[in-house]
Amino acid sequence: MFGLILTEGAAACFILLLCCVVGIANGPLGMVFFYEKDVQQRIIAHGILTKDQIDRQKRNFLLFGVLPFFIFVMIAVYGINGARGFLSGFWQICVLLLIEGLFDRLFIDGWWVGKTKAWLIPKTEDLMPYIPDHTRKMKWMFTLIGSPVIALVLSGVMTLIITLGSLV
Repeated sequence: MFGLILTEGAAACFILLLCCVVGIANGPLGMVFFYEKDVQQRIIAHGILTKDQIDRQKRNFLLFGVLPFFIFVMIAVYGINGARGFLSGFWQICVLLLIEGLFDRLFIDGWWVGKTKAWLIPKTEDLMPYIPDHTRKMKWMFTLIGSPVIALVLSGVMTLIITLGSLV
């Protein structure tokens, strides 16, 4: 079972990577909503993008990136792995979210954004690093604390749905 969870974790990482690759396919401005507010404000001030365009990008990412990711996690844990109880669902969701979160922190943020020029936006170089220490710490806190909390909520909801479904 744990091997299957690790495989699904790798698939979750691939989903994130694919979202990022598609998001910056035409340049890093495609995912400028992830940048700090000062970077976004500079982009707006230079007339490169509007606040509405940035907000639209964010909504599209949530709809076509985050939502499919969570659907994948729920299908993996409850459909493929057959989790039925709270604890079974919780630990599996938690592991998947932690794997994806570690990939995001170490590979996406740590290397790809932090060490390459793929995410470099002209006219904002003076605002680098794009992920300052306080943001990096918050992202780590969200990964390590937020992932179990999200797993708690999702497994609780699924346990309730399964319980109610068995009563009908």
